[in-house]
Amino acid sequence: MGGLVDLFQQPSFVVAVTCLLVVLALAAFYYFWRSHKERKAHDDALTHERELRQQFDAVMSSARDGVIISRSTGEIAMMSDMAAHILGLNAADAVGKPVMRLPVRALDAHMHPLLVNEAFAPTEPGQSRVVGVPGRRGADDVRWIQVRTANVESEHDGTTITVTTIMDTSGLREAAEALNRSDMQFRKAMENAPTGMALVDLEWRLMEANRAFAEMMGSTVAALRGTPFSALSHPQDLQAEHDQLQRLYDGHQNHFSLEKRYVRADGNVVWAVLDVGLVRYAGGAPDHYVVQVRDSTDDRMHSELLAHRAMHDPLTGLANRTLLHDVLQQVLEQPDAQGRAGVIAVDLDGFKGLNDRFGHATGDNALVHVAGVLRSATAGRGTVARIGGDEFVIVVQDDDCAKALFEIAGAIHTGLKQPLQVKRHLITVNASLGIAMADESTVDGGAPALLSAADAAMYRAKSSGKSRTEVFDISMRASTDTHSALAAELARAIENGDLVLHYQPVLELSTRTVVGYEALVRWQHPTRGLLLPGAFLPLINDKKLSVVLGTALVDQAAGFLARVASDTAWVSLNVSADQLGDSEFADRVLSTIGRHRLSAQRIVVELTEASLVAPNTRIRHELTELRNAGVPILLDDFGTGVSPLSYLRDLPVSGVKLDMSFVAGIPEDPAGARVSRALGALARELGLATIAEGIETEAQARFLSNCGWRYGQGWLFGVAQPAAAIFAATTEFSTSMIDPLPQEDTVDSNVESPR
Repeated sequence: MGGLVDLFQQPSFVVAVTCLLVVLALAAFYYFWRSHKERKAHDDALTHERELRQQFDAVMSSARDGVIISRSTGEIAMMSDMAAHILGLNAADAVGKPVMRLPVRALDAHMHPLLVNEAFAPTEPGQSRVVGVPGRRGADDVRWIQVRTANVESEHDGTTITVTTIMDTSGLREAAEALNRSDMQFRKAMENAPTGMALVDLEWRLMEANRAFAEMMGSTVAALRGTPFSALSHPQDLQAEHDQLQRLYDGHQNHFSLEKRYVRADGNVVWAVLDVGLVRYAGGAPDHYVVQVRDSTDDRMHSELLAHRAMHDPLTGLANRTLLHDVLQQVLEQPDAQGRAGVIAVDLDGFKGLNDRFGHATGDNALVHVAGVLRSATAGRGTVARIGGDEFVIVVQDDDCAKALFEIAGAIHTGLKQPLQVKRHLITVNASLGIAMADESTVDGGAPALLSAADAAMYRAKSSGKSRTEVFDISMRASTDTHSALAAELARAIENGDLVLHYQPVLELSTRTVVGYEALVRWQHPTRGLLLPGAFLPLINDKKLSVVLGTALVDQAAGFLARVASDTAWVSLNVSADQLGDSEFADRVLSTIGRHRLSAQRIVVELTEASLVAPNTRIRHELTELRNAGVPILLDDFGTGVSPLSYLRDLPVSGVKLDMSFVAGIPEDPAGARVSRALGALARELGLATIAEGIETEAQARFLSNCGWRYGQGWLFGVAQPAAAIFAATTEFSTSMIDPLPQEDTVDSNVESPR
């Protein structure tokens, strides 16, 4: 025992024991440290795995594609929620089940049944398979999915898993089908559209065209494909088309519309309205043009017909006074007018007697006959015009104008020797001609000066025996002042009250009852006899004198109304724009109505020069003053002139008078018939009274009545007569005006169109 104690007390033993304890302590520390590290590494691995799993689950849940992972044994190891949703399954229930037992009946794109293992068989890299699976809306519902399948080998144990991604493409296919349907619908609509339609590439070549466009071009759809669109255009319209296309391509406009001409396959020309829009990609780059082509040939012809009627005499088809002045002024404005331009004034001899003996229908036939003679004699060397009644003018422009003028004059006399047959009579029409050449004085004076000179020569021919030709010379200068003298004489006659009114009856077409009159001014000249307004009203160039005449005629008309048997009959007075503007005319009308105790509706104002009445002028205010007082305003010559429809909007119009140029050709003239019917419908739609003038045949009266024109006047119902003749005749008035003229506005000229 003691020895053992001694041993423990030896230093070497103590050192050894101490070292052993240290070693044991270090071993224990290392063991615990290693165990802690391994546990931490294990915990970190588990945490990382959980994080990866969470990230994987997050990716799977947010991915557009569904994912199915299956083992080499064919059992499903994992199915994402998206895959379960696409297939209509529960993801948890599907795990562990064989892929072959999935409740899926796969179909390929051609609707042939496929085995499930074929539907989910591995695909080549970058490729996919589109299959259909039953939908949720019935047996006929199919949902299309895109499948990609790949085998993946594990790096740890060498086992193989299968990863399948699926994407629902039903929406894409439905969108594609909707787009295809839309394209088919567009093409069907394009094919059956009544107007021409086409798709044109950026090179302006036709890609597609419909049947209407092909028929318009006199071709076929197949023949038009690939044709340059410009090849169909009229050469003179190519530049305008190119300019509009360039602006469209450059983005300066979204589309354009252009009326132009096309040349059909048979060589005929058609007018069309071309509408073009440019289709661009989403980024803005041009893709192709969409074109619509509407045939406007009929509209163009109708428009040109109306324009022609506005500038031509309706009876003979010759140029009217307006066109004559325009043509003559243009000729005189040319630098070489002197010596190359001249005028022939033509006035028929004894035409009034022919009218009185055989009637106005025969007179019209004679005027048409004379027009033909003048055309033939002129032979395209000038412009032939009828300026009123039996007066004609020929404007000649020729390098040897003097020779041409004499040749034409001689041809006129020769042509008029051919008699005109009227029933069993042969009638010869003669004419007096006056020739005037353009010289320094007439060029400076313009068209009126040259016409005045020719007129003076014509009057010299009449006074020298008629049926002859006279040439204006310096000795006739005094004769050219006759108009000035006549104008001064007219002024005295107006101041003395020597001008009188004649009254032409206006009837209700349905009952043929006289309801009113148009008052037409006449001058009973002491030496020249009864003069129509066309012979003297143009001489009035003083506004004050014109107003004096207008107010004097108002007193005459009111006195006439005070004496007629009916207290509802009305009288319309032609009033020109220069008679209005200072309220003097309106004051005179209203005071006269009050003095004679007449209803305001019995005095009707016919405004003729509506084109001179601008909105917001004193003239318009005076018309409004009359309308507000109950005086109806008529718009004369409805359908002619410049923008007549704007007058219905801007002026206080109560009714309209259809211009006789539209009445002349109906019902035989289909264009005139359509215009008359349309204008009447427009007036009635606006609540306006409708009056047609220039009715000469029963057929015209019936047609206008059937078209809705309520009132009418013309040779058929009676000519203008003095008041005494009206009172002497047995006249029946309607007991009441069924429809007083509405309080809107219309104007008429102071000049009666001479026949």
